[in-house]
Amino acid sequence: MPLTILIAEDQRLFRQSLRMLLEHEPDIVVVGDAMDGRHAFDLAVEHKPDIVLMDVDMPRLDGITATRLIRSCVPDCRVLMLSVHDDDARIVAAVRAGACGYILKDADHQEFLRIIRATFQNIPVRSAYMPDGFAKQALSMAGRQGRADPGGLSLLTDREREILACAAAGRSNKEIADQLCVSLDTVKTHLHHTYQKLQVSGRVEAVLVYLGNG
Repeated sequence: MPLTILIAEDQRLFRQSLRMLLEHEPDIVVVGDAMDGRHAFDLAVEHKPDIVLMDVDMPRLDGITATRLIRSCVPDCRVLMLSVHDDDARIVAAVRAGACGYILKDADHQEFLRIIRATFQNIPVRSAYMPDGFAKQALSMAGRQGRADPGGLSLLTDREREILACAAAGRSNKEIADQLCVSLDTVKTHLHHTYQKLQVSGRVEAVLVYLGNG
């Protein structure tokens, strides 16, 4: 049986190039491609592919939310996240949503194919382009770090908590600023205050505290 793949990517050129790469492989069948998260979810439910290659930054429905929905409705489907961002907070959010791995878009095409086939065969992958080992370790630590200072979250203002929730969902500072209609400097200032109140060193630890406390 061939390996069936669904591509979810909003950049047309990258989506088409990725499809051409995969369709040249005799053991891979591309069952569809989607340019937004909602379409990706609909196609995943319809075709039930073995693997979904999911861009983390998708219109209509972001990649992390789409992954959560796909995994709930098509539990046998594996999701590999695609992104230009080597950002630990996004990795944590994606794995927590049900993704089994994470590949940066500048990966070598042979390494890209190796990761896909290994994922399909449920073989653990070690790759510079797939830092999911960190994500799984970080998630296992989330509860311990979250319980270390549970009162810290109660010190946050409503806006600080709102921004932290956005960060935990994998959004960048610019995306948070656009969503909340505030300046980028305002987001950075709120995050700085959040780190101080939670007594953490940065974004990833703050996200882990947030996730560890529900």
